[in-house]
Amino acid sequence: MADKDSFIHLARPLPVAPVSSAYQGSVSTAPLNVIIHPQALFSMLDHSLRRNEGQERVIGTLLGVRSEDGSEVEIRNSFAVGHNESQEQVEVDMDYHKTMLNLHLKANPREVLVGWYATSPFLNTFSALIQNFYASAETGTFPHPAVHLTLSTVPGQDISVRTYISAPVGITPDRAADSCLFLPVPHEMRYADAEKSGLETIASAKNDPSRTAKVMTDVHALERAIGDVLDMLDRVSIYVSGIISSLTEAEDDPSTTSPAVENAKSPATTAIGKFLLNTLSLAPKVSAEEVERMFNVHVQDVLLVSYLANTIRTQIDLGNRLAGIALGRAYTGLNRVLGWG
Repeated sequence: MADKDSFIHLARPLPVAPVSSAYQGSVSTAPLNVIIHPQALFSMLDHSLRRNEGQERVIGTLLGVRSEDGSEVEIRNSFAVGHNESQEQVEVDMDYHKTMLNLHLKANPREVLVGWYATSPFLNTFSALIQNFYASAETGTFPHPAVHLTLSTVPGQDISVRTYISAPVGITPDRAADSCLFLPVPHEMRYADAEKSGLETIASAKNDPSRTAKVMTDVHALERAIGDVLDMLDRVSIYVSGIISSLTEAEDDPSTTSPAVENAKSPATTAIGKFLLNTLSLAPKVSAEEVERMFNVHVQDVLLVSYLANTIRTQIDLGNRLAGIALGRAYTGLNRVLGWG
């Protein structure tokens, strides 16, 4: 009797890539982890806002860096690529893509081609065609998989980001050239500490009807950061106080089954306690007087650097003025010698 079940077997789309000797024998076959930087995301959003009227989506190229074992990709930059898409065909300006890619690689030699993006959450046959182009050996990311990032930019809705890699699908080479299976891979947003204040300022504009936000001075930014830290300390203090009081209540009356006591007995409480303990152990054991002294020394250093910078600026301006006066006198003397004035 024939087996009624049917199966489809797909190859893992992560071919063996050359890695350094330090990683030989330990190449990971786990799905890729994609890290997205805000600069690249803002570039995609700007491209979406500037698209032609009636155009459903726009596409572009993703640039970034890979880890040595190829298991992690950082998307650091992107640029737009023109294309025309209809129900029957799609046209992509590959010459523009190649020119812009060469220029970007010259400006940022450490970055490489990692994939492409589209400002639409939907995948279709044309997506497979473009994906195969970016993953090809001649013009793409081979032997590494090309990352496809989809971005939902529907007005009034939250921005939805998804990342994929692809596996070849098709019985014949002709069918495999315009077909592929998109496999979701995990992703995360990551930004540096220096970018945090700028992102918070941009995010604060969503609560203003005019969608504008004022740039805070350094003093106001420091005040706001200290206020946020104090709020977090208050929340942690309230949480720890509640846990301690619940445990005390449980010790006094073991038959107590209040929700607070149950939460105190949960495994998550132990994990949070260990996390808080590790965090507190990293804090330097410095007295308040020492912190105040170091802060005052830092302020004096900043004032000294500002004073020296102003002094140097004044000396440069004075030197330029003296040089101009000397040049004017020399020019007048030369005119008298030649009898021109």
